[in-house]
Order: sequence, then C-alpha cells, then structure tokens
Amino acid sequence: MGRRLHFDCFSGVSGDMVLGALVDAGLPLARLRAELKRLKLTGYRLEQREVHRGALHATKVTVVIRRGFTRPLTLSRIQKILAASTLPPVVKEQSRAVFDHLAEAEGLAHRVAKRDVHFHEVGVIDSFIDVVGGVLGCHLLGVTKVTASPVNVGAGTIQTAHGLLPVPGPAVAALAKGIPVYSEGPRCELATPTGMALLRTLVSSFGSMPVLESAQVGYGAGDADPDGWPNVLRVFLADETASAGRSTDRVVQIETNLDDLNPQAYEHVMTQLFDVGALDVALIPVIMKRSRPGVILSCLVSREQTDAVLEVVLQETTALGVRIQELDRQVLPRRFVTVKVTGGSVKMKIGEVGAGWEKATPEYVDCQKLAVRTGRPLKDVMDEARVAYARLAERTNQRKTHS
Repeated sequence: MGRRLHFDCFSGVSGDMVLGALVDAGLPLARLRAELKRLKLTGYRLEQREVHRGALHATKVTVVIRRGFTRPLTLSRIQKILAASTLPPVVKEQSRAVFDHLAEAEGLAHRVAKRDVHFHEVGVIDSFIDVVGGVLGCHLLGVTKVTASPVNVGAGTIQTAHGLLPVPGPAVAALAKGIPVYSEGPRCELATPTGMALLRTLVSSFGSMPVLESAQVGYGAGDADPDGWPNVLRVFLADETASAGRSTDRVVQIETNLDDLNPQAYEHVMTQLFDVGALDVALIPVIMKRSRPGVILSCLVSREQTDAVLEVVLQETTALGVRIQELDRQVLPRRFVTVKVTGGSVKMKIGEVGAGWEKATPEYVDCQKLAVRTGRPLKDVMDEARVAYARLAERTNQRKTHS
C-alpha cells in the first residue's frame, strides 16, 4: 500500500525546502546521497542541519558545491544527463517533466522558444540536485499520491539574472496557471520556479488539508529568514488506509438562484449542461427574497469543463451571475455487472464500501426501457434486478470460499 504526501505551502515552496521537509519527515539523508550517485554527477555534497525559522524548528538541506557547472544549462543538456543516469524510470520521467515545465515557463516569460531556454536560476548543479532529489525523495519514501494547499507566493520585488522583477516573477506566474495562489506575509519571494515546477509535476490536486491517519510531519527551511515569519514548507506523510484508497478528486460547484425562468426550459438546460460535461445537475426549490418561490440550479463539474458549463448557465437561463467554489469529492470504487431478468438484461452499478460491504443499484435507463418494452411495472423490473444480483453475488462468494 502506498503513502500519501501533502504539501502545506503557507510560506511558499522551493526546491531546497522540499528536500529539507522530506528529510525532516523521515527520509534518511544517507540513502538520498547514495541514490543520487546514480546521476553520475560529482563536485557537490549534501549537508543537513537543524535551524529555526520564526517559532518553528526545521531541517535545512544544502547542496554544497565543490566544483561543477558554472554556466547555464540548456534543456537538451539536462535531458542527456538524466538519460545517462541509472535512476528509476519514474524518477527520470518526473524529473524531465519538472524541467519541461520550467523551460515552458521561462520561454513564456522571456519570449523565447522552449528549446532555446538557458536555465540561470535552475541550471547550476545545486538547483539540479534540488529537483532530482525532491522527485527521488518522494519515490524513496514510497509516495504514490501527492496533494498540496494553495501556494503563498510572497510579495514585493526580487533581483534576478534578468533584473528587478515583481513577486511573483514571470516564470512563477506562468507555472502557477491553474494552481490556487495568494500573497501574504513578508515582502519577499516565497515561491520559486523550481518549487512551483515540482508541485506542478508531482501534485494531483490542490485544496484544503485532507483527512490523514498516522501522519509524520516534516518542516523544510528556506534560505530566507524574515523577522517573525516561519519560512518553512510543512509536509504531512501518511500511509494510505482502506478508506483513503477511495478515489478523491477536486470538482467545481456552480450555483445560481432562478425565480423568473419558464419551468419548461429546465429540462433543456439540464440536457445542455450534461452534454458539455457537467458531472451532476440539481434543481433545489427555495424561498427567495420577498417570499418568492425559486430554484437553485446547482452543477458539479471538473475544472477543465468549468467554462463550458458557465457558458450554458449564462446563455440558457435568466441568471446574471453565479457562485463558484471548489470542493473535494470522495467516490467509492465502482464496477458494473450485467444480470439477466425477465425479458432482457440490466446493468447493476456496484459501489465497494469496504470490509466486504457493497451497494448494488440497477441502472434506471435499462430498467425503464425494459419496462416499456415488456409492459411490466418499473418497480418490478428494478426489484427483480436486485434479487438477480444478490443471487449472483452469493454464488461468487461461495466459489471463493471453496477455492
């Protein structure tokens, strides 16, 4: 069973903060050093020390350079170094993805082609080790799922190889597309391009703190130590439990109140919403201002289909605005089984609750079509389908017991 890692980015994120947090959460530095030798790079060493950042104790992992690259690297050179290594394939793939994201962001920021990007901040050996070490560290800890909080990017301005830039810098701003970010705390850079690219590659969803059991907590320190501010990245590491194995995703809820739409239009609106990718649509009766009866039109949708759903709501209804919020959704593992009933067959949707328990529901459309074709009451068709599945499940369990 894998492990789950959650990044709490209340003070941003950087490559060295990721390394420090993973080591603080239980990754042995000696093992990380040994595995990084598979990169076939020399001229550096990893050092670990305990530090304070504000009121928090944290681990600072530093890449100390003895000799190495003194000029920026191109993306092709980085890819050749990774290809020549003996790192696990998944670590190579994810490390390449981090640098691909960085190259795309730098290219957008400086208006050059991705292949022509020369990495200044991330091209020297210390940042190279930060990236590969962060990906490798997650692999060594057995992490199979990574989530993160919204990211605090900091405020003010920063001095870079390209001159003075606002916070977040252009590369961080490009990497933050689709990632929830905010600005709080001291006037300095809190999220670096390297840190954001690691999040963009490793993290499956961003949101509030998930429910975790038996969590180990780690604190990774950044270089900056602003007065009165704990500049650390906090991580939570936990073993996946049976309940955690349920599928969890991030969805968008879109709602609007309607009190002047012709009720005949509701069926059309719902059909249009499902056609453009809505996951669920509900009409909820309410009493609105001045005691007027109305309806809340509520939709669940993936982030990718949000704009399409918004277009339908605003074009096909009388709404002048909508409410939008992101929600975590946990879904039971499910499968479909077809059972035979009088006059045909029906698909059963099976939800696996855990500990051997499950929920079995006949598909309404199948039952409705069968009821129309045979002239039988819909309720009888649905009841027969449930009984048929119960018998099938009992026979399956008996075979497992005897085998």
